[in-house]
Amino acid sequence: MAKNRHSEGAGPSQRQLRVGELIRRVLSQVLARGEVHDPELNAMSITVGEVRTSPDLKIATVYVMPLGGGRREDAITALKRNRGELRRAIMRDMSLKYAPDLRFLIDETFDRMDETRALFDRDEVRRDLGGDEAEEEA
Repeated sequence: MAKNRHSEGAGPSQRQLRVGELIRRVLSQVLARGEVHDPELNAMSITVGEVRTSPDLKIATVYVMPLGGGRREDAITALKRNRGELRRAIMRDMSLKYAPDLRFLIDETFDRMDETRALFDRDEVRRDLGGDEAEEEA
């Protein structure tokens, strides 16, 4: 039976992953070097955690986090304000047919990691995870 390319369960293609990683590297370098002509954006240290692209590579969703996690809304506003200059930097350093439209979101993975750590620190979870060790000691 033929594979349905547009199924809901399919993950990103190898090309989407590769282009997303290249965009992430370019944006990280541009932001680290302060190549954007915006003093407010250059004053911030922003981590680009991940870039997900649409199947046609025309939209790139960029997940970012300011250093220390503060001033999140200011960082998103500054990035959106300089979207055109960032798109030009991507096209300058990459050979894509189209410059992807950049959409910026806060990277929530760090918050989820903290929640997971807190969950593992709970007594009942530690008891359940350490059940084999407790039986061995007895």
